Amino acid sequence: MAGPYVLVVEDDEAIGSELAEALAAHGYEADWAATGGDALDSAARRAPDLILLDLGLPDIEGVTLCRRLRTVLRDAVIVVLTARTQEFEVVVALDAGADDYLTKPFRLTELMARLRAHLRRSSAGRSDERFVTAGRLSLDLAARRASYAGTEIALRPKEFDLLARLVQSAGEVVTREDLIDQVWDTNWFGPTKTLDVHISALRRKLAQQGADPGSITTLRGRGYRYERD
Repeated sequence: MAGPYVLVVEDDEAIGSELAEALAAHGYEADWAATGGDALDSAARRAPDLILLDLGLPDIEGVTLCRRLRTVLRDAVIVVLTARTQEFEVVVALDAGADDYLTKPFRLTELMARLRAHLRRSSAGRSDERFVTAGRLSLDLAARRASYAGTEIALRPKEFDLLARLVQSAGEVVTREDLIDQVWDTNWFGPTKTLDVHISALRRKLAQQGADPGSITTLRGRGYRYERD
């Protein structure tokens, strides 16, 4: 049986080809695209399970490409590979639809651990209870759909997992540590800023559907709580 399909988007031939070979050696199917245009064409032909996306591409700005890929690939995991170290650049990429990022140079063992963690979260078994509700918010855990007052909310995979975890404990505090452990992984290597970006995105998307922006409450030093409306 073929493994998960990974699209490597990297303009450096040495890095791109080596990553594709390493992924194949670890049981993944892998294709390599050297430009943003090639990446869009490849994704249109076959939807990848995972995308490794370099931000420094020659034809399309990396964050713009990330946003375009997320628009057409709702469930794919996007991991940004970047030599940029300024926090605001990373936050912009996460807000554009990336699920995670790695700063170059990185260790192959760390990359593979991240990919395994994301795949576990994407394929993890759901609660025996298919539907979870909190006020006018409803989640279909099996179909991975969220709606507010009957209108579906477009959520990225990690946004859905995060909202589901909060709603399943509606009215209770969920600590930052628990959210990172349960939505990302107990061996998460990344910055906790990733959690804050996803919470901000959830608040914005809920507010766009008419929900109270304060429905997700921050308890400083402790975590977050979804308020029943």
